[in-house]
Amino acid sequence: MANVSPALRDALAASSDYQIVTSHLSALLLSYPPPFIFIHDPENARLTSSVVASTLELLASQNDAAVDLTYSCLNAVACFSSRVLFDTALNALARWTPDWENGALNWSASADGRRYNENFDAFVHGIQAIYADPETCARHANASGRGKGKEKAAEASQTTRRMVLLIDRAERLKDNLPELIVPLTRLAELTQVDITTIFISENQWQDIRPPLRASPEPYYIDVPFLSRQATLDILASTFPPPNPTAGGAADPDAYSPVLKPLYAHFLATLYSACGPFTHDPAELAYIAAARWPGFVQPVLDAHRRPREDDPSEYPDQDVEEGDGGLRPPSEDVRLRLTRLFTPSLTAALESLYPRLTHAAHWARTHAPPPDLLSVPPAHASQALHAHVSSLTAAAGEGAGGAGMEALPRMAKFVLVAAFLASTNPARSDLRMFGRGPDERAKRRKRKVATPRKPKPGTTGTAVKIPQRLLGPTTFPLDRLIAILGVLLEENDAETRPVAPQYSLPGEYTETEISRVALYGNIMELASMRLLIRTSPPERLDGTPMFKCGIGYELAAKLARELGIVLSDLMYEPL
Repeated sequence: MANVSPALRDALAASSDYQIVTSHLSALLLSYPPPFIFIHDPENARLTSSVVASTLELLASQNDAAVDLTYSCLNAVACFSSRVLFDTALNALARWTPDWENGALNWSASADGRRYNENFDAFVHGIQAIYADPETCARHANASGRGKGKEKAAEASQTTRRMVLLIDRAERLKDNLPELIVPLTRLAELTQVDITTIFISENQWQDIRPPLRASPEPYYIDVPFLSRQATLDILASTFPPPNPTAGGAADPDAYSPVLKPLYAHFLATLYSACGPFTHDPAELAYIAAARWPGFVQPVLDAHRRPREDDPSEYPDQDVEEGDGGLRPPSEDVRLRLTRLFTPSLTAALESLYPRLTHAAHWARTHAPPPDLLSVPPAHASQALHAHVSSLTAAAGEGAGGAGMEALPRMAKFVLVAAFLASTNPARSDLRMFGRGPDERAKRRKRKVATPRKPKPGTTGTAVKIPQRLLGPTTFPLDRLIAILGVLLEENDAETRPVAPQYSLPGEYTETEISRVALYGNIMELASMRLLIRTSPPERLDGTPMFKCGIGYELAAKLARELGIVLSDLMYEPL
């Protein structure tokens, strides 16, 4: 399900807006639930799915409930095929965990290993087998600790067994598995067991509903919008986090309970800066986790300085035990911090909301200078900007080198080959990369002709712009593999391990460029946007087309590491 921290999930479940949804859903599931429930949350669907999954877990763990609830939580994005959806649902309903030591087998009701993922009919039989399996009933009773011996059998007979199938991001079923929408909504009718299907989506049911009204009308539950104050209360309730120093970079005093009023003021400023772009509490909490340690660091630095430096900034207040004498800052200090760090909240939103970097790295590169409050207010902003600029420049240089060094050697060859394929025209490959006697014979030298005189009234011939200034061009995958083979044969032959089984010239290289690991490297580079795939991934006919995603400076750096003279292989050298 959605990747939401437990503290934020508990805070959401305790909020009044989500309590309406959870209490409503709990009352339905413990009494007479409808066969199909549709939960609509257009703003925070992944948070709603996390809260609903937590509610199902709580209902399933109750020992004194009259309903023995088993549930399965699926994500329509992860379940991209019907077999994945069927296996995931049946394993969760049967409380079966595949084990790698035993071959990662899926659940099966019989010893012969019968599969229930072939089609929807087999999936229906699998649900019926789980519902009617007496061993599964006993296993559920043992897991919940209900009774012993005859008492357990009597209570099991009185307890109502109920199944719940929860599907998050249900709108993706319309694109990936449209044929399963109708049978999933009619699952209770097809299986003839007590099972409820719950769809959670950010789209309305009218946008997902199959044509001709083949699906039944669901029971609608609309999640209310979170107001500003409700969002701030949810975020404030997560302070302090369970493990504030889990990443190893945060100061432990930054999450002292004494600073909670300052944190509430910081959240209000954060919401004012980021609220026009996102209201998601998870995203706001992520940005707050990156900015708060730097926001409160000047206060901690001033606290660790001798108290006689400026005692007026910290008036006498009651000190809680265990905080080392830390006191909340004065109102003047709050206003200074707000003026200094408000511009950085927009920068944090631009970098962290689209996940251009992660929170820990951003917090390190935007840390304030030591003793920022001791700097005169007129020069504090310039000092903060200069310090952040130096940290960003140093991190940029280190990150660039470290990123390239972390790449495998074969990936570096692929990037250099992709740069040459995007820069050189396809007609020049034989001239630039041909190495045998036949290829050399086919090479043709450029004809040097005298320039023609321009016609009267014209400025002359058009100036040809170099390809490296026009940007990379697309190339097919087979051309990339061919250029890569030439580079490996000429620049990697001496560093390879000894392989006496390859005796023919070029045989070793042919084996290397045909390995599955090479194609895995290409797809990994495409996911990192170092290679840009221009052809649709779902297109099966035709060769995949790519485009290089690195520039000349980075390609030249990789070429120097590999011992490749890049300028000799470029059609238009610099």
